[in-house]
Amino acid sequence: MISGTPVNVISEEAKVRFAREVAKYPADQKQSAVMACLAIVQKEAGYVSTASEAVVADYLGMTPIAVHEVTTFYNMYNQHPVGQYKLNVCTNLPCQLRDGGRALKHLEQKLAIKMGETTADGVFTLQQSECLGACADSPVLLVNDQTMCSFMSNDKLDQLVDGLRAAGGK
Repeated sequence: MISGTPVNVISEEAKVRFAREVAKYPADQKQSAVMACLAIVQKEAGYVSTASEAVVADYLGMTPIAVHEVTTFYNMYNQHPVGQYKLNVCTNLPCQLRDGGRALKHLEQKLAIKMGETTADGVFTLQQSECLGACADSPVLLVNDQTMCSFMSNDKLDQLVDGLRAAGGK
């Protein structure tokens, strides 16, 4: 047990990858690898649980709350299982002024879920996000923390959702 958490929460393969990330930093600064270690956990499990945060904290010599602060600060870390496609709609003030709120509402209606929820079939999770750095392209959204979609009218939102569903959504 580590901090009251089962050690097998994270695979040995993930710990090997942790070691490669930690090796990139001076020995007294291994906590600098926290974001990379959390990304490894998420890649393996699909999300970062409180138990896996505790294992990362122990591995890096950090307090669990310090790791949790990183997990909760960044949108890219899922704190619970999410759908096959995670849609993060920017709702920061500049995007709100340029229809970001409308885009979020449209997706809530199209997907029949509220922000923060996942569709019953497990295909889509809808989230709001802070600034995505593309205010002039609003409304914008990020698909699976990797693909930025800009100037998202209702028609473009419908095409995106329909296309993702056709591309492999359940």
